[in-house]
Formats: sequence, structure tokens, C-alpha cells
Amino acid sequence: MKAIIPAAGLGTRFLPATKGVPKELLPLLSKPVIQHVVEEALDVEGVDAAIIVNSHEKPMLEAYFSPAPKLEGFLEEHGKGALAEKVREAGELPVAFVYQDEPLGLGHAVLQAASEVGEEPFFVLLGDYVVPAHGMSPAMAAVSAAHGGASVICVAPVDPSTTGRWGIVAGDLVEGADPDAPGAVLKLSGLVEKPAPEVAPTHLAIVGRYLLSPRVMGLLADQGTGAGGEIQLTDALVRLLAEEEMFALVVDGRDGLDTGTPATWAAANARMALHDEGSLEAFFEELGDDAQLIP
Repeated sequence: MKAIIPAAGLGTRFLPATKGVPKELLPLLSKPVIQHVVEEALDVEGVDAAIIVNSHEKPMLEAYFSPAPKLEGFLEEHGKGALAEKVREAGELPVAFVYQDEPLGLGHAVLQAASEVGEEPFFVLLGDYVVPAHGMSPAMAAVSAAHGGASVICVAPVDPSTTGRWGIVAGDLVEGADPDAPGAVLKLSGLVEKPAPEVAPTHLAIVGRYLLSPRVMGLLADQGTGAGGEIQLTDALVRLLAEEEMFALVVDGRDGLDTGTPATWAAANARMALHDEGSLEAFFEELGDDAQLIP
């Protein structure tokens, strides 16, 4: 199986920083965001490669995942073998690249990896959403296996007044007692892109993890444009529902870290530092009196 990681966007929310550095290479503690996502994908049993959907305007992404023998040698010569090993590990990860050079939407980005996926199910992990515990994707695989290899997406409860910012699902509870509780599973009956609160079927929003049938690639190949004039993955999934069963796994939204805006990226770094023994003491020391602002 392959895991597709869309990362072709220009990171306009981070300008001017992303004028020189792709947002996916911004650090989350000591590793760039994209490496956290790649490692999560490769932790799933059966996934043998991550396919990054890049833009030709962002060659630094491909360079990051390439071997750097000169840098490794320099670090070794200066007694920094542990750092050399970390650099080596990044360059040896099984990562391939495909390209999306027009911003035509998430569905279009996923479609660029069709030749790499072939006729196998595949994961989609959004490149600006990190799951430190790596628990969502294996849980999705377990739900899929329990339901005959069906497609599975992760959803999380959101404030009902904010449904207009999300893809929202409708469905019937098939596992668990509470549709809002992590671990609940719904058999889907519909997906709606950014519905107004008064017409939203639920307040369960799609988060950045999908396990999809290979049929999705065929549907995306002739998918018309939708919201925002883009080819929306959600629209292809609505069509998939007419042909195949699909399920949603409810997760705790706090298990993931959104790094898509400067504010959420800063918060993600803070959350990671608070849960990293190697960083925690230095983090609080550097905050000084401001540490009291953290609950």
C-alpha cells in the first residue's frame, strides 16, 4: 500500500516565511512537519512508501528527503554522530514524488499519484496535520478490515456553529454507544462540503486522514469542479457512496496537531514541547514568567 501526502500548496498563510522555505519544512520541534507525517504513514502495517504530491516550485522538499553524505561526513568528523544518523535517516525514508503544478484542489492533488497507487487501497494523510501518537491510521485499517476492505475516513466532533468550515458527514452508528465518542464507527450515508449550521446533517467533521478504495482514482479522473472551482475529494467520495460502502471512524480531535496556519503551527510546537521530556524543562525555562499563561 501507498500513503499519499498532498504538499503542493504555496503556504500563502505563512508568507513571507514561505517565500524561501516550504511550510512543510517548518520545524515541529527538531523535525520538519512533513517528516512527522511521513513517519506516521510508514508506521502503518502494509504501507511501504509515502508519495508526496509536490510542486516544481518547491525543490527543497525533494532535497530534504535525499541523501546528504557531505553533511553526514562533516557531522561525523566533528563528533556529532547522533545528528549524522538523524540526517541519514531522513535521506533513507522510502519517499517518492509526483507533481501538481496547478492549484486545482485536494482531489486533483490525490489524482496525481494514481500511477503510484495502481489497483490497491491507499491512505491520504494531509501534509499539515500531524498525529504524534500515530494511532489514527492503524485504527482506520482495523475498521476497514472489519468491513470487507471498505473506505474509512476519520471524523471528529466540532462546534456546531463552525460546520461551514468543514466537510461534514452523515451516517448511522454501527459501533459504539455515542456517535461523538472516540472509537465510534458510522456507516456513511452522505458527505457535505462546508454546510451552513442550519442544514448540516451532523457536527462530525472530516479530519486529515483517509483510507480509500482504488475506485476513488477512477472517479477523480472525471470529477468536475466543485466548491471554490476546484476538484474536491469530498465530491468524489459522495459518488463512491453510490457504488461502495464507506465508514467513518470518530477520533478525538485533540490527538492531531493542525500546522496549517502560523497560530496553529505555534500551538503545535508548544503542545509537542509540553509532551517531550527532552524539551519540557528548557521550554518552561525559556518562557520564564510567561509560563503561567499555560493552564
